[in-house]
Amino acid sequence: MTPSVLVAGAGPTGLVLGIEMARRGVPVRVVDRAAAPAAGSRGDGLQPRTLEVFDDLGVLDAVLAAGVAPSHVRAYAGGRYTGEKRMGELREPTPDVPYPNGHFLGQDRTEAILRARLTELGGRVEFATALEGFAQDADGVTATLAGPAGRETVRAAVLVGADGGASTVRRTLGIPFEGRTDESVRMLIGDVRVAGLDHTCGHMFTDEHDQRRGMFLSPLPGEDLFQFATPLENGTAEPEQIVHAAFAEFCGLPGVAIREVAWSTVWRPNVRLAARYRAGRVFLAGDAAHTHPPTGGQGLNTGVQDAYNLGWKLAAALAGRPDADALLDSYEAERRPVAAHVLGLSEELLRRHVEGADDAHERGPETQQLDIGYRGSPIVRDERARPGRLHAGDRAPDGPVVDAAGRPLRLFDLFRGPHATLLVFGDPAPGTVPADARVVLPAGRTATGTAVVDAQGFVAAAYDVPDGTAVLVRPDGYVGAIGDAGRMVPERVGAASRT
Repeated sequence: MTPSVLVAGAGPTGLVLGIEMARRGVPVRVVDRAAAPAAGSRGDGLQPRTLEVFDDLGVLDAVLAAGVAPSHVRAYAGGRYTGEKRMGELREPTPDVPYPNGHFLGQDRTEAILRARLTELGGRVEFATALEGFAQDADGVTATLAGPAGRETVRAAVLVGADGGASTVRRTLGIPFEGRTDESVRMLIGDVRVAGLDHTCGHMFTDEHDQRRGMFLSPLPGEDLFQFATPLENGTAEPEQIVHAAFAEFCGLPGVAIREVAWSTVWRPNVRLAARYRAGRVFLAGDAAHTHPPTGGQGLNTGVQDAYNLGWKLAAALAGRPDADALLDSYEAERRPVAAHVLGLSEELLRRHVEGADDAHERGPETQQLDIGYRGSPIVRDERARPGRLHAGDRAPDGPVVDAAGRPLRLFDLFRGPHATLLVFGDPAPGTVPADARVVLPAGRTATGTAVVDAQGFVAAAYDVPDGTAVLVRPDGYVGAIGDAGRMVPERVGAASRT
């Protein structure tokens, strides 16, 4: 197969991009130099916005079934129980936010679900296949791959580097990876099996006089598997020895013992941001573009949303959109500021942890990524003189509606898939809007055709627009345009809605 898109890296970012291409019928090839899928929980925290992305990709049910909901944490100091803590208050779902809380699932299992979805769509991951080099010209990229069958030369329209912090793609392009690596702070993180420890909650064991010293254990799906984190002090002991020593020093609970250290790695703050996300026909995404501290659970989620933003734009550009270059430029314009903001948030949470702040483990709405948006993006437009609460560039809210057959639906049901969706509020005259538009009628009306009824008024409240307004929801679930339905050009909006 000659790919239109070659993706280097089969972590969550590369897999989501592969899914995005495959479900749009764009030939894609996903390669990874590793011989097999990576083990270990690593990025186990899935934020609410990522759950919405997974809903659209068709993997949410599998993710929720395999993972666990956020739990409370039992805190101990010097072996003495001191009470319960929560990273944040659990919130009830609302009509516009159906998944208000995060979810925990080991990254290896998240990747397995994404690989299965890619396979279902006709794609696959080629492991033990390294990108050795590439060159680009005006028409595409020529890459050299080294795999089980030897070296081969591949031609693709686009190359995406989703190949991690040590990205071959970024280094080949010579794009600076600006930031810092702090060797003064090191932690050992990994997965451990513990016998006799309650698996329904997390556990924080700290020194009686210094909360920065200790071990944090977070339950993972599985009988007795926990993700652990413990500071690395001076010394050259093997990881397994360090884990056992820390557990013995800080835990001390009767009948509780480590059965196995299943996986571990040494982590140090490596906070960096690529100077550019695009160089001609080559793009960076995920850890190749930004690396984060684990505090706040932002890295994996930001990478997934990079791919979600880039995927539909690549597909539209390869399909011949006349504004293709501007559309592709908007990837960096929209996503790089998000990464910069998230890096600042992660660093602040890390600082609180290093300083031993009492609220170091607390998390608020700022980590959930539901407030991420693209106001000011060069490809969004808002034609209203007086915008309401919802602006072009904002995340499009969910909401309950009823279709022409009287069946209950959500707006997310209408958005799900590789298309954009044009919502027209009110009851426009026949022939004044594209045939594929979804007309949102107020309560008391009868739905016909593609119309849906906002029977409870939740949608009107969430979108805060008067009748006669058109709202174009992009394929990635963000508002691309808002304006008067009678003034927005139906042909232009209708074409965009089918991209």
